[in-house]
Amino acid sequence: MDQPELDQPERDRAQGEVDVVIVGGGIGGLANALALARAGLRVRVLEQAPVFGEVGAGLQIAPNASRILRDWGLLPEVIARGVLPGQITMRDALDGSVLTSLDLRDVQHRYGAPYVVIHRSDLHEILLTACRQQSVDLVTGAAVEYVDVSGTSAATVTRDGRRDTASIVVAADGLQSTLRRHLSDDEPVNSGYVAYRGAVPLVDLAGREGLALDEVVLYIGPGCHFVHYPLRGGEMLNQVAVFRSPKAARGEPEWGGPDELDAAFAATCDDVKRCLPALWRDRWWQMYDRVPIATWVDRRLVLTGDAAHPMLQYLAQGACQAIEDASGLATAVDKASAGRARSGDRRSVRWDEALRDYNDSRAERTARVQATARFWGEFWHCDGMARTVRNALLTERATRDYRYIDWLYAR
Repeated sequence: MDQPELDQPERDRAQGEVDVVIVGGGIGGLANALALARAGLRVRVLEQAPVFGEVGAGLQIAPNASRILRDWGLLPEVIARGVLPGQITMRDALDGSVLTSLDLRDVQHRYGAPYVVIHRSDLHEILLTACRQQSVDLVTGAAVEYVDVSGTSAATVTRDGRRDTASIVVAADGLQSTLRRHLSDDEPVNSGYVAYRGAVPLVDLAGREGLALDEVVLYIGPGCHFVHYPLRGGEMLNQVAVFRSPKAARGEPEWGGPDELDAAFAATCDDVKRCLPALWRDRWWQMYDRVPIATWVDRRLVLTGDAAHPMLQYLAQGACQAIEDASGLATAVDKASAGRARSGDRRSVRWDEALRDYNDSRAERTARVQATARFWGEFWHCDGMARTVRNALLTERATRDYRYIDWLYAR
């Protein structure tokens, strides 16, 4: 990819060189910053927004990610600010009947780490504080337009001409990543589904007696599903409604609005319909992913998180896989290093080897997660005879049957 020449004033605005520049200050970017700083590298994060922060509501952190947060010393605070639910219960969205459940206490015993639910902004704040404690250089208002990877290092250039040079650049700029273009000309894939969310204080939920406040409850139905679980020590209830948009199916440019929300859940059971008024109706999230790509590395530029493998939400693994990426890259750096640097010295890393090993260890696994998430979406949302067969299969499942999640959580 050809890069524009910088004029002399832009060159004069160049910043001091570091080991790693990370583009994007979301959960994935901060997780990478923390992991690499803990590995002894000098790290800078460039965030285009004027402040660091996250939007959205709840996150589910499965054992494959909570195990890493424990290794980083963050799990006690994550648990303190979140909730350890007792189980996941899956119900039919039309009649409310229980289909199957997952005992999360047994899950913790089996995989050696807990299943935690937490507000997205709380996890982001925990990671941001940890990065500050590790002396990560955190920069806001820095919208990166391109990366120069023509030499043995890499340099980011922002819209206003700021230039940052590092041994590597990590692209953590999300689903709409501009830096992914170095490796692929693909575009996000429209799933035709839209998500509505709402994190509501329990005191605002009068008349909702019987809510399960110690578990993750999932209702699956034809072309839609609904999930709720507690947040912030049980003080809030997180709710997510997802449905297939008829307007998206017809190719209309504006789709997923509140008019479609009510129609999508009109046939669901009363327990679901009672929850719908508490959803945020002034915003919604159209759901996209991308086709997996096998190569995430272009010389000294490497993709991570949603920039590398955006996935649909059905496995609740988006943040978990970004955390795995961060741990995987730091592990690859360790393996490709000549020991840790002494205080004040540069750490010697065989970067080409480290990035190759990271790519090899992560691309195949995340491609499987992406594909499996798509499958589960189809499985959840089927109708007619397929729904009858699906419900029978789920009802017959033994509570401790882990054959379909061992590959994901035991990592």
